[in-house]
Amino acid sequence: MRNNAHAAEQCLQDLPDWRYLLQEYYELYRYLPSGGSSRIRGHQRAVREAISRVLKANPAIQTQPPATKPVTAHLKRALDEGRGDRMGAMVRALESVMPDLSWQYGYEKVPKGLVGSYAYAEVTGPSGPIITEEIILGIVLFAPRCTYPAHAHKGITESYVCLSGAVSENHQGVYVPGSMIFNPPEHLHRITVGINEPALLAYAWMGDRVDLLDQKMVFTRKRK
Repeated sequence: MRNNAHAAEQCLQDLPDWRYLLQEYYELYRYLPSGGSSRIRGHQRAVREAISRVLKANPAIQTQPPATKPVTAHLKRALDEGRGDRMGAMVRALESVMPDLSWQYGYEKVPKGLVGSYAYAEVTGPSGPIITEEIILGIVLFAPRCTYPAHAHKGITESYVCLSGAVSENHQGVYVPGSMIFNPPEHLHRITVGINEPALLAYAWMGDRVDLLDQKMVFTRKRK
């Protein structure tokens, strides 16, 4: 029994596909332009440094039971659209671990309208699959015409990298594959998605360990 339990425990070095995916995240934050913003450039550096520490630590891999959500019916299209674009290497790395991803909503009560149009899957974080308290990395999938309500993250600096499709944040610009959205802590943001295609985004969350462990999103409420 002890030998079987030991054999079942696997680390990052034991599962190359997860390591390659982590390396692709590193490359995203190495080569994507910062647009001259020192704040964004600093965030990109912080993400790279955190990923480097995770790679060096060789953490445990703890995959959750695979789970899908209604929006994952759009996943094949989103992957197909991203595979041949400049984000192709990242998309192919994601496809290698796709069967082991657990798609989630992240809320005890899912906001109305999101049940069939949104889900996310984590890659690194306190809950895994790559166990770490350094950084949370993941992907989020939106169906066409999805509107993700205005929300903010307490103590979390967040960035999205568009892998396929097109989204807008706060109606201030359109983000297409290869572009980055940067949201500092407590920044209120609302995401809308193109009308014809799904959108697949990679994301990174940086913050104190306490905030990463107790990640919460606060939605605004409409005034009556």
